[in-house]
Amino acid sequence: MPSSHSLRSRTRDRNSVLGRPEFMSLNQPLRGGGPSESRGNARRPGQIKHQTSQPSEEPTDSANKDRREPSKMPEEDCMQLNPSFKGIAMNSLLAIDISLSKRMGVCAYTSSSWGGCRSMVALLALTGHGITWIIGTIVCLTRSNTLAGQEVLVNLLLALILDIMTVAGVQRLVKRRGPWEMTPGFLDYIAMDVYSFPAAHASRAAMVAKFLLSHLVLAVPLRILLVLWALLVGMSRVLLGKHHLTDMAFGFALGMLHFSLMESVWLSSGTCQTLISIGTLSWSPFS
Repeated sequence: MPSSHSLRSRTRDRNSVLGRPEFMSLNQPLRGGGPSESRGNARRPGQIKHQTSQPSEEPTDSANKDRREPSKMPEEDCMQLNPSFKGIAMNSLLAIDISLSKRMGVCAYTSSSWGGCRSMVALLALTGHGITWIIGTIVCLTRSNTLAGQEVLVNLLLALILDIMTVAGVQRLVKRRGPWEMTPGFLDYIAMDVYSFPAAHASRAAMVAKFLLSHLVLAVPLRILLVLWALLVGMSRVLLGKHHLTDMAFGFALGMLHFSLMESVWLSSGTCQTLISIGTLSWSPFS
């Protein structure tokens, strides 16, 4: 048996060998992972170096990508972030129009501030409805016994039909909803007055008022009442929450345009008599 002195000398020699620099890694404790993991890591130093260098490249790529993103910004976003003066002015005017129209819709519902006057305002608006004026014009035409009166009534009837068709076409193109987005009534569907822009009642009232002022001999008080009626009819639709203020203003302008157009194509008395004969099925081409 070896003596204790020889055992101590062998242990001292072994510790001195393990203390050498090339064996220092063998003396370090393991940090999570078994021997196989330490051996695998020791065998692939290049892989470890590659893995440690990879994360440093990713932020560089992301940073370069962030630098390139502003140059690829769509043109629409640039326009929204830097709007033109014209766009700002139009948006501001539309916002003011909507705000004022909502405030003026005091008869929009029965629970509104002027809800008790809603039926009266609705009756005033009915006097400017297209169906009301067409039926009234046809009734007056059947009872008229003068050529001059029939001439005026026929041209008025054609102007009303032109007004309804033009306003309905513009409303279909624009498709603007009213400030309170109410569902159109039955008469509105008949007259094709479904959308808000332009205001059909305002257009019709302006055209009829100008037409009657030009072709009827009226006293001054009646002329003032006729102009006041046209203004109140256009305003009534704003009070009912059906139209914006800009809808009413454009409706008045469109009504004046219809009157000017009808004046330029005014039908003579003979043409009107022919149309009346065709309408009553009493027209004969050989008479």
